[in-house]
Amino acid sequence: MAATKIIDAPRNGHEMAPLNTRARGDGTHGVTIVLTAPQRNSVQSVDIPGGEPERAAWSGKMQFFLSIIGYSVGLGNIWRFPYLCQQNGGGAFLIPFMIMLILEGIPLFLIELGIGQRMRLGALGVWNTIHPWLGGIGISSCIVTLFVALYYNVIITWVFYYLFNSFRYPLPWSTCPTNSSGFELEECAKSSETTYFWYRTTLDAAPSMDEPGGLKWWIVLCLMLSWTVVFFIVMKGIQSSGKVVYFTSLFPYIVLTIFFIRGITLRGAGAGLMHMYTPKVEKLLEPTVWLDAATQVFYSFGLAFGSLIAFGSYNTPKNNCVRDVLLVSVCNAITAIYASVVIFAILGFKATVNVDRCVAGNIEKLVKHSLLPFKNATTEEYESVMQTINSTEHTALKLGECSLSNELDNAAEGTGLAFIVFTQAIVELPGAPFWAVLFFTMLLSLGLGSQIGILEGMLCTLFDIDIIKRVKKQHVTGVVCLFCFTVGFIFCTGAGEYWLKMFDSFAGTIGLVVVALMEMIAVIFIYGHERFTEDIYQMTGYRPGLYWQMTWRYIGPVIMVCILASSVVFMVIRNPTYGAWNAERGVVEQKDYPNWVMGIALSMILAGVLPMPIVFLMRSFQCLKVDLDIHQGSIRRNETTASTKEMIDNDDDDDEDDENDFSGPALGGHVKTQSDYSDDDDEEDKPMTMRMMMMRPSATTTTKMANNHLNVPTSKKQNKNFKMDAYDV
Repeated sequence: MAATKIIDAPRNGHEMAPLNTRARGDGTHGVTIVLTAPQRNSVQSVDIPGGEPERAAWSGKMQFFLSIIGYSVGLGNIWRFPYLCQQNGGGAFLIPFMIMLILEGIPLFLIELGIGQRMRLGALGVWNTIHPWLGGIGISSCIVTLFVALYYNVIITWVFYYLFNSFRYPLPWSTCPTNSSGFELEECAKSSETTYFWYRTTLDAAPSMDEPGGLKWWIVLCLMLSWTVVFFIVMKGIQSSGKVVYFTSLFPYIVLTIFFIRGITLRGAGAGLMHMYTPKVEKLLEPTVWLDAATQVFYSFGLAFGSLIAFGSYNTPKNNCVRDVLLVSVCNAITAIYASVVIFAILGFKATVNVDRCVAGNIEKLVKHSLLPFKNATTEEYESVMQTINSTEHTALKLGECSLSNELDNAAEGTGLAFIVFTQAIVELPGAPFWAVLFFTMLLSLGLGSQIGILEGMLCTLFDIDIIKRVKKQHVTGVVCLFCFTVGFIFCTGAGEYWLKMFDSFAGTIGLVVVALMEMIAVIFIYGHERFTEDIYQMTGYRPGLYWQMTWRYIGPVIMVCILASSVVFMVIRNPTYGAWNAERGVVEQKDYPNWVMGIALSMILAGVLPMPIVFLMRSFQCLKVDLDIHQGSIRRNETTASTKEMIDNDDDDDEDDENDFSGPALGGHVKTQSDYSDDDDEEDKPMTMRMMMMRPSATTTTKMANNHLNVPTSKKQNKNFKMDAYDV
């Protein structure tokens, strides 16, 4: 009998006799089985020389929490949520927002974070493990994430450009440039200082997408800088990005607090807050308000990107993911509301300044036409004169409409809020460059935090592919960043902003919603809500109750279907348009997308959706070979010999595999329930399978092990505390 060979592994193992006695010619045998006793309530990973390295893990709980916060709390909390509040009923909008947060956001958040922690795999590996036919979900998620990463980093590019210009005094967007005659440029005079700086100085905007113009070298340089920064942050995975999140996650809160203290002391701040949060309950009867709330919740959490699955996979198996989901959800909602207070306090100040400037201009005109005796007239005198002027005289005198509510209603969203409206408010503050540097550094932190999460989800998915696993992560990350930088040249032309809005409208909408819906169906109805519930209980000690079951099985999918259906309907009945800059009039005009651009948009939608049915059909009809790596479970087999391969393969098809699987829930093993243990007494009457023979050493084998000082338990009760791995030696 050949001597037993002990494997030099990090864990203390006990080697059994080989399954076969036929040597491969080099003195070794085909399969060696190692029985290991895992620690109670913990799962260890084995680092076999030449095998897969251990999966990366967070260095601490704080690093994980800050990474999730940095990813979830992004630019949308600053420039999207305040606008939605203003347009959809003010404070009343918080009602549908909170309802959708509870019914849609939190349940789907736990599904992604929990399944990632349970499987300890990226998006591609998770769905392949649940069922090979679902592998397309991970591919679709990766493609959509790539599209979003392309244009999201362009926003960081623009932030860099504004940040560099914030160190100039006076700020370059505080005044209009002049021509050789000393007069303001007509384009700037017809619009405003901040609008001109955005469309002409920064973007050098083209008149349409059909006339993009050439590359803008200053944008190309800033884009290269932004991708270089992102590369160095994510090149080593969470080992490098985990250190940056301490800044990207905490710094925005410091800046928001500074702006909050300064904002509430400004004149007109109260008017801005009252205008925003005054509830208009009648708005709740409009379906679009609820749709906006559901959409905002969906995108603010960053669902369906695969990033939450990746973040969860780096957790320890016993991490309380339910508590993490609740904490992040509350933090996300509070941050959005807090940012809205800061934004509208400062916008209220800007609106008040604009009204005062308008009133001063009207008084000057009234004095010129002898309707007021002097320029230092009081507010009461001015208002009394304005009441006596009819609409005809008002037009003839070219008097302005000095209304605070109208000024506040003109608040914008997205890039318009960040680069036009808010920059105008900053100009009015004493020490404007200081506030500009703070504001754009905050936007940079928020953008980088989200971009780190987006890329981490995509790279984690790529590293689930065996071929890419063999390449260093730095090299793969470098290739991805270089590819994205090259494609990003389309955003560096005069039509760059138009392309960004097209990507934002088509690339990351329908595809993400479809992926999220399929994720919920895959986990709850294919993997099984009972099994997933048991997984959560085994990992956290908390068993999800009625609220989770109802939202997972019924309410959540219905909301996702409504979002998907409404997105498709609105895209069809509303002719898609984009805002193009008209330099002659100094305004933004809505134009229809060219047909060739709509063709590209449709291609992006299909690229994000089609991998799911394609993989499903190819694998269901066996057009695509299913070659799943058994990276989880109680047995790992490598290069079994002919004498054992057939027996092991047949045993894999046996329905009793789960009864002898000793791996914990975090390693993909069967979760033992009380009914499982109640059937143990009948096990003696069951036919002996190959795996049961391996699990139950014979008396001869036990004697030989005892002689080799290998204390392998022989009773079935003791065997349940052991798990078995087979390694090729």
